Amino acid sequence: MNTERRNLRNGLLFISPWIIGFACFTAIPLFSSLYYSFTQYDLISEPTFVGFDNYRSLLFEDDLFYQVLGNTMYMIFIGLTFTTIMTIFIAILLNTKGIKGISFFRVVFFIPTLVPFVVLAILWIWILQPDSGVVNSLLGLFGIEGPGWFSSPTWSKPGFILMATWMAGNMILIYLAALSDIPQSLYEAASIDGANALHKVFLITLPMLRPAILFNAITGMIGVFQSFAEAFIITDGGPDNSTLFYSLYLYRNAFQYFNMGYASAMAWILLVIALTITAIFFSLSKRWS
Repeated sequence: MNTERRNLRNGLLFISPWIIGFACFTAIPLFSSLYYSFTQYDLISEPTFVGFDNYRSLLFEDDLFYQVLGNTMYMIFIGLTFTTIMTIFIAILLNTKGIKGISFFRVVFFIPTLVPFVVLAILWIWILQPDSGVVNSLLGLFGIEGPGWFSSPTWSKPGFILMATWMAGNMILIYLAALSDIPQSLYEAASIDGANALHKVFLITLPMLRPAILFNAITGMIGVFQSFAEAFIITDGGPDNSTLFYSLYLYRNAFQYFNMGYASAMAWILLVIALTITAIFFSLSKRWS
């Protein structure tokens, strides 16, 4: 018994730095934000309990909240879908055997993930400049007038989608790992049965990639909800609030308007939305299996 207690004590001592860190930087802030979501709190004066007023204002009185939510949902269901299709396509190409320099191209697609967000934002401001940007200049060679991108309410979100796809090297890496685990015998058997390349992709590759697709979809969704730096630096939510995403609007309420109770309510609504979308992804994944 003494030995068990000693082992328990030693174990708790070894993990105590993590326990202390979790309590101070995760658990306490988490429950504090839940309390503040029911208060009027400006970071200076004492919080005043207001019940569900913050949630009521968000859901029934704040029209901008629904525009922000719509912008974010656009990036999840349209932007993330586009990024997923493109990264799977690129991963399949990079997994093709017999192509010279394939290792070089793998490195090229992964490098953008190492670029700091500030540098990334400045780079894409230059790439998508309406007048002299790289993309519009290339379109001009074919007689196509390029859009306004970040200066246009219609094209600002597609501009962010292009940027997100460009820096999706981590997703490509995960798909490459999943592709390497698919038994080659499945493709050989399909070839014997007369399956062409498209049949193999839709009947073997995509079903076998289902766990990786689910993982990337959930982490990508969380990444969209946490997206802040790019929109803050490039557009600051404009034009016409077309790139005012959830985290940026939450930041404004908390640290520009000093309405921490309102921002805390936003954070907890975000948690409910994220859990709901995750449940939808799991449900769709089970139906696909």
